Amino acid sequence: MKIERMKTLKYTIIKSKKQYNEYCNILEELIAQNKEASTDEIELLNLLIEKWDKEHSTFDDLNPVELIKAMMEENNMKPKDLVKVLGLSKGTVSKILNYHKGLSKETIRKLSDYFKVSQKAFNRPYKLVNEVNRHFHDASLRNTKKDNF
Repeated sequence: MKIERMKTLKYTIIKSKKQYNEYCNILEELIAQNKEASTDEIELLNLLIEKWDKEHSTFDDLNPVELIKAMMEENNMKPKDLVKVLGLSKGTVSKILNYHKGLSKETIRKLSDYFKVSQKAFNRPYKLVNEVNRHFHDASLRNTKKDNF
């Protein structure tokens, strides 16, 4: 019985940021080509990229608003696109992105589903700009209670 040598794998587990970026680029090209024959390849690349993302996530370093902005940038989205995804008004999305309004449970669910990120990443405390003192440009003066004389 003759044993065939195993072919060299086209894709392997991602071991570096460089390899991660290469796979992301390949994935984008395959999706852009829109060939049905590439379906398995696209699925495999998605799995490998998601595995890397889970293991090397830096989301913990970002507050929920920074995370939303990073995800929007990664997906080439503008605030008007987020309006459609969340089903909120432009004003409400603007307030969220400018730290004037917190995230509701429903908004967290929608963000999590759309960006395929754990709800936990969006459900962390962060400081909002207080209406009373938002006119201060110095962040250290914000979010402090002002005495009325």
